[in-house]
Amino acid sequence: MKSGTITKVAGPLVIAEGMRDANMFDVVRVSNQRLIGEIIEMHGDKASIQVYEETSGLGPGETVDSTGAPLSVELGPGLIGSIYDGIQRPLNEIMKVAGTNLKRGVDVPSLNHEKKWHFSPAVKAGDKVETGDVLGTVQETNAVLHKIMVPDRVSGTVEKITEGDFTIDEVVAVIKTSDGSADVKMFTTWPVRVGRPYKRKLSPDILLTTGQRAIDTLFPLAKGGVAAVPGPFGSGKTVVQHQLAKWAAADIIVYIGCGERGNEMTDVLNEFPELKDPRTGNSLMERTVLIANTSDMPVAAREASIYTGITIAEYFRDMGYTVALMADSTSRWAEALREMSGRLEEMPGEEGYPAYLGSRLAQFYERAGRVIVNGSKDTEGALSVIGAVSPPGGDISEPVSQATLRIVKVFWGLDANLAYKRHFPAINWLTSYSLYTDQLKDWFAENAAPDFIDLRGRLMALLQDEAELQEIVNLVGMDALSAPDRLKLETSRSIREDYLHQNAFDPTDTYTSLKKQVLMMRIILTYYDRALDALKKGANIEMLVNLPIRERIGRFKYEQEDKINEEYDSIAAQLDIEIKDVLERSED
Repeated sequence: MKSGTITKVAGPLVIAEGMRDANMFDVVRVSNQRLIGEIIEMHGDKASIQVYEETSGLGPGETVDSTGAPLSVELGPGLIGSIYDGIQRPLNEIMKVAGTNLKRGVDVPSLNHEKKWHFSPAVKAGDKVETGDVLGTVQETNAVLHKIMVPDRVSGTVEKITEGDFTIDEVVAVIKTSDGSADVKMFTTWPVRVGRPYKRKLSPDILLTTGQRAIDTLFPLAKGGVAAVPGPFGSGKTVVQHQLAKWAAADIIVYIGCGERGNEMTDVLNEFPELKDPRTGNSLMERTVLIANTSDMPVAAREASIYTGITIAEYFRDMGYTVALMADSTSRWAEALREMSGRLEEMPGEEGYPAYLGSRLAQFYERAGRVIVNGSKDTEGALSVIGAVSPPGGDISEPVSQATLRIVKVFWGLDANLAYKRHFPAINWLTSYSLYTDQLKDWFAENAAPDFIDLRGRLMALLQDEAELQEIVNLVGMDALSAPDRLKLETSRSIREDYLHQNAFDPTDTYTSLKKQVLMMRIILTYYDRALDALKKGANIEMLVNLPIRERIGRFKYEQEDKINEEYDSIAAQLDIEIKDVLERSED
């Protein structure tokens, strides 16, 4: 073990000399308290170390020992359902060792090395295998079949493979390679700053369905895509991420609470185990990994939590799963970068953030993607990343928001005014966008409706027109509008209140299938078209605006999925009757 001596302590930054044999990004143990740190800069034999635990009480002269290995995570059975801190220490196990008052320097293995798992082989002795091939499986939870894969840079012939109950330290298979025999255990380690390899990246042209109408219809996210959810405090970033965690078409959820307030993370820890997974009917935790790094935990560990989370997510992607990673929030991570940059006395960029903020964010987001994973079969896996951004006061002109927007393809801009009006999700339809829409055009035509993009376009056009008309109304009042413009305003109100507004707590409205979304769009636009046609024939605008059928159109979102076709036909038929009635009365 390579040892050095502390010469300076500045908050989470420790400078040690005598570290000539250590390498960049090596994990070190600081002082006799064995605090965990990571070398982030080397100058000769002087190492700058960011310490992932509280450094108060440390002083010059104390020792620093390098482990000679980079910051890595343990990957294997036992990840699902676990709650880790930023450097993959299981919080439940720490509590058993240290009690409720967390002590510094606690060293607990990330995975349970004593529990036995039942390993079922997927290959037999004599089979040829390569990196990424599945050797066998472990039924980790009811929802997740954990695949034990051939480790990186190992390929050859299976010499021996055994079915049975094993701990993750026991050898389950032996592979004969050109360099001799390689033992395969049920777990592996991986450095968090290095993206896991794959064969090739695929085009993001498949929708990641979420069941949230404002997202799926107006601002869709592709599988393997990246999205940002910026918004001020109280605008619903966390609730949007909870909804996505529950309803997105993902097999595995990795949720990172990065520098969030303790009470918000407590809500996640309390709610996720109680949330019912719509796929299995069991707890959502059966396909979730939680990483909790609250704002009162050491600042430097925020950076580690982001990398720890995405490495775990890549591991499940390599099994061929669709993984959704929620990072809440990358602004707190950027604040940690700013603090460390200041301590290192680097030249500051805009608002004190380091000049390399954009490239660090890009390195994180570019690890998302829909890929063909390593292995002899062409298996597809996808990792989608949804990052919350918390700009101070909701001002997205600040550096973190701007750097994020240059990287991500989907922007769900949350609006405090909408949130205060109890409009959920509070995604502002005038400022948000998705750059995946064109790539998803064919997918929508095939899987939703041939005219899906046209319907979406008409909805967006009406909402844009409404914003312009609303300015006129605010200046001179509703009476100044023509009848067709009043109809536009009424239809736009229907789009906002009946379509975009969604009740996350209503068992029916919390999730809307694409088929139902298409019917809902159609019925609103059918009302608009019929009413506009009736206006041209001399119908009274007041009568058209107050048609009784509008109540049923508004309540269509609460209709059960198995009855939507029947209800749609019934509403359309009644709409025809009522429009006809208005025309007859107008003629009289």
